[in-house]
Amino acid sequence: MEDEARASHALTGQVAQLERLDASLVERLRHEALTAPAPWKAEYGDYQSGGWWTTSLMNATGDAADVRIGDCTARPTALLEHMPVTAGLLADLGLNYMWVRLARLEANAFLWEHRDYDELDQVERHRLHIPLHTNSSAFLVTGGTKVHMAGGRIWRLTPTYAHGVCNLLGPDRIHLIADVYADDAYDRLAGRADEPPAAERLPRATEAVLSERFDAARRLADLGYIEAAEQLLLWLFYCVALPEAPPTT
Repeated sequence: MEDEARASHALTGQVAQLERLDASLVERLRHEALTAPAPWKAEYGDYQSGGWWTTSLMNATGDAADVRIGDCTARPTALLEHMPVTAGLLADLGLNYMWVRLARLEANAFLWEHRDYDELDQVERHRLHIPLHTNSSAFLVTGGTKVHMAGGRIWRLTPTYAHGVCNLLGPDRIHLIADVYADDAYDRLAGRADEPPAAERLPRATEAVLSERFDAARRLADLGYIEAAEQLLLWLFYCVALPEAPPTT
């Protein structure tokens, strides 16, 4: 029981549910995300299998096609002008925004294991997710645990931990993602954190499973299918619990 409580606390430190949102508000947010004239851009190609698209609602330049995040005083993009319900929610939350995006993950697409914020200024910041359009085959993996980020809530993700996302079957997974600086408004929101429901612990990676996967990847590489070999190994993160390696410096 003590180990379970410790694991639960550790998971909540990595991903947690925050404030509940009104269902009619979420539906209006979803409608805007699906119908707004978004200039979707593919970025961070080294960290995805293809099928990961983003567009900015608040950033440094006001250009919705500027999607590589960085420290800034965020200002609305032209796209946000087409999304008054979304703009109203962001204003009502009263947070100090660094960057706000829509992120779309297509069916059979992966955002591979990675960490975020390493390249940014060393100040306290947090990432919030609002799922707008999702399905049960779309899930996050962090700390060796699979979590479906269901709609109806604001979620907090701590992206300095190794994490990845996949959408196995579709339809598209669309999230509103806000990177925010720590302040009193954030502290009030984060003070209502709940453990993710139905989180599923992945099985431990045994030597037999790892050996079998490495051998299969080596055979693919020997045949010249280098990318397929890499993806076969990257897939492990979504199948088994791998030990958390310390971040590189």
